[in-house]
Amino acid sequence: MSVFPYIVAVWLIVVGLYGIVTSRNLVHLVICLSVMQASTYVLLLAVGYRSGAKAPVYADIPIGTQIVDPVVQALTLTDVVVEATVAALLLALAVQTHKRFGTVDPDELGALRG
Repeated sequence: MSVFPYIVAVWLIVVGLYGIVTSRNLVHLVICLSVMQASTYVLLLAVGYRSGAKAPVYADIPIGTQIVDPVVQALTLTDVVVEATVAALLLALAVQTHKRFGTVDPDELGALRG
């Protein structure tokens, strides 16, 4: 088993977190959050991978053959859908923020009013 996918996942988390901390733009912030979310895809697929295993299609596989865990694949697909929804919502909020305040810089936004 290789540690390379885990190193890539940690690297993506660090790069995304650095981008979030240093972001001066709400759109850049959403993109960095998406990069961090991509690390969870890599991590989930690394956990579910088995070297030499077959795809989880049980129709023609003999009993006792190793297969890749289909639950991890389903969780990864769910993660992709959730990330796309969160990114769309945050980008819509960034657009509304630009319309209302005229800027997407978090430091230049005024105090939120009710």
